[in-house]
Parts: sequence; C-alpha cells; structure tokens
Amino acid sequence: MLLNTLYLPELREMIASDDREGLRDFCGALHPARVAEFMEGLDAQESWRVLLAADPELQTELFGYLDPQKQTEVVHNVAEAGDQQAISRLVVDMPADDRVDLLYRVDNSVVDELLPLFPRDDRHETLRLLEFPEGTAGSKMTTEVAKLSEKLTVREALEEIAHQSEDLETIFYLYVVDEGGRLQGLVSARQLVVHFRKPDTPIAELMQRDVVTVRANDDQEAVAEKVAAYDFLAIPVVDDERKLLGIITHDDIIDVLRAEATEDAHLAVGVAPLEGGYLDTHWFTLAWKRGMWLAILFFAALLTALALRNYEGDFQKAAWLVLFIPLVISSGGNSGSQSATLVIRGLTDGDVRLGDWRRVLKRELVMGLCLGTTLATAGYFCAVLLTRSALPEGADAVAIAAESPPPTMGEVLVVPITLLLVVLCGTLSGGVLPLVFQRLGLDPALMSNALVAGIIDIAGIIIYMTVAVWMVSGLG
Repeated sequence: MLLNTLYLPELREMIASDDREGLRDFCGALHPARVAEFMEGLDAQESWRVLLAADPELQTELFGYLDPQKQTEVVHNVAEAGDQQAISRLVVDMPADDRVDLLYRVDNSVVDELLPLFPRDDRHETLRLLEFPEGTAGSKMTTEVAKLSEKLTVREALEEIAHQSEDLETIFYLYVVDEGGRLQGLVSARQLVVHFRKPDTPIAELMQRDVVTVRANDDQEAVAEKVAAYDFLAIPVVDDERKLLGIITHDDIIDVLRAEATEDAHLAVGVAPLEGGYLDTHWFTLAWKRGMWLAILFFAALLTALALRNYEGDFQKAAWLVLFIPLVISSGGNSGSQSATLVIRGLTDGDVRLGDWRRVLKRELVMGLCLGTTLATAGYFCAVLLTRSALPEGADAVAIAAESPPPTMGEVLVVPITLLLVVLCGTLSGGVLPLVFQRLGLDPALMSNALVAGIIDIAGIIIYMTVAVWMVSGLG
C-alpha cells in the first residue's frame, strides 16, 4: 500500500502532462493487477486517461482488475462525457459474465445507451444473460466455453481447441456436445495431451459421461457449494433439456463465496448487507442499514427492561438478586450466540441440513447441560462469596438486613439453577432458530448474535425471577 502511495504522484503527473508514452510504458511494465492497485487513488476520469494510454490488448484486462465500484464510476463518467462508443468497445471485450455483472451495477439509462453500440452477436448474448435474475447461475456464467463434437479424434480435437482458444476464458475442461448442443460428456485438456501419441483415438472413448451440472436458475450460493464440494475449476450450466448454455469458472465462484461471507458477517453483527464497500457507501445509507437493526435490538432491550420492571417489588425484598442479573443474561446470550454461529456456519458449508434438526437438538441439549453445569458450579461459589462480602458492618447492618435480608445458603442456589436453565435455553434457541429461519425460506444469518442475545436476555430474566420466587422465602 505504501508503494502505491509513492507511485501515485508520478502517475498523476504523467496524467496531468498527458504523457501517453510514459503511461503506456507504465501499464506494460507491470502485471495488470499491480497497475490496477496503483490506480486505486485515482478518480474515474484519471483512471480513464490511463486506460486510453494502455495498449489496446491490455485495456480490457486492466479494466477487469479494477475494483467493481471503480469500474462503474468509469463507465458512468465516460458515458456522461459523451464517449459511449469508446466505453462500449471496452465493455464488449470483457468476458460475458464480467460484462453482465458490470451492467447490473450500471444505471439503466447508461445500459440503454451502450447496448445498441455492441456488435449484434454480443448484444444478443448480453441481453440473454441479463434476462437471468441476479444471483442465479445464469447471471454468473460465461458463454465462452470450449465445445467439441463427440465424433472428433484426439488430433481433430486439439486442432479445434487451437482454433477456439483465442475466444475462450478457460480450456481446462472441454465439453463434448451432440449436434443439438446437448451436453454428452467432458474431456480435460490434460487427457488430450496425454493421448497426443494416439491421435486417432476418438474422444468419445476418453470423455467422462457422468458430468455434474447446474441449472441456469439455480441459486449462486448452491452453485458455489457444489463447486467447492467437487473441487471443480469450472462447472457447466445447462437448461431443462441438458443443452449447454455456458460455464461458471472458479474466479466467479470465489467472488460469490466472498460476497456471501461478507453478507453473513454483516448480518451476524446486526447490519443490513452493504451493496458496496464500507468507505464507498454513503454515510446516510450506512446509518440506515445499521439503524434499522439497532431499532430492532433496541426494542428487544426495551422488552428486557419491561420484564425487569415487572419484578421491581421482588428486587426490593431481595436486593441481592440484582447483583447476578448481568451474569445470568450474559451467560445465556453468549451460549446462544455460540450455538447460532456454529449452526449457521454448518448450514452455509452444507455440514448441517434441515433433516438434521433432531441431531442438532440433541447435541445442543448435551452442550447446554454440560456448559450449564460447569457455569452453575462456578456461579454458586461466586454467589456465596459476593453475597457474604457485600454485607455491611456496624449498626446499619441490622436495619438493612431487616429491610432486605441476606440470602441463606439454600436461597443462593437460585443462581446456579438459573445459570443451568438459561444456558440450556440459550444453546437450544441458538441451535434451533437458524433451522427455523431456513425452513421458512429466510437466510439463517438473519438470526444474528445480537438478536439471539436479545431473545435470551428476556428469557433469562423470566427464568431467573421464576426460580427466585420458588426458592426465596421473602418472595413467596
């Protein structure tokens, strides 16, 4: 990052002096990803000046490494300047999936200006991909896929791939299709190279026929899970008739996984997912997305306060009970947050499914009893020490004791019993609620740690005071 800062003044100086030769050398001397890093500090107009100075074959690659937000800003800036023809050439040269992702982010008015400038085939392809809802496999796939006829030999297949490779994003997997374009099997480039000495071998004898596929309308998260489970570099996308529509490559899967992880991280702390980066999001939008959840959590905390108010008279009779409210509710909230996090992560990874609810329930029951017993034992000794050390000395002790007598050793059992029940309630709630959300078709990550803690806070107060009423003689 320091190196980027050091280069930035020189880069701006070349832009200001219109040193196109220097900018061209700068772009060609480094990997496009490094050039894009150095351009982070430039605004959209300056970034466009750098792109124009780069060699034509580097422009699209360099543009592809820019941050998505920066790409969108460049397109908007150039379109507003009236140079739609130049930016359309850059966009149309992008891989189809990246092109569609960009157009999803661009204003519809700009998209309407750019699409008519695309070559006919690219325009039709782009419009077809834009028809798929965002977040589906169809919206993430690229149609630039290596297709081979099942009638070809190894020699013919190699010649065909050499002819197609200029327009392909990847040739790791070569897909064998029939005359109707229906997927028949898969041959890897490695297999063709290995059988180079047997050039007349039909690829039909080499291909793998049982090919794992996804449908165009499948959710992108489910696609990512399948790719991760099989360690694929790419996965084919087919329609209901198994016609090959395109492929989703590993780089797009990484983007999906990162986006889903970011969304889950936001939800886990009670923040509505951001569409852009933290620094790129307007402060009002950020405040709204945070404030919306804070309002929900504020209401949950208000319910906790109302629950406490209902027991105000009981606290006056046994003031020592107030000492352990933070201990009780924090233990329940923390245990519930742990369980919710583990189950949500399991649902995301595919390790936990809805059908496993009995196993989850049994596991969290055991966890609640084990953890609750441990905390209850520690809580009992802490309660004895705190209630004894808190007793005043002197003449005031008699008056205070008469108004709010100290607990007996038996009454102190309220604390460990409550801790056991609250931790048990926390683990069961944290384990089951994400499954309930999943069953309702909602994102389990909505069951954030803060929300779980809020629910357990209310339950903890009710459990605590219910046990206290049963066990403390002064409350009966």
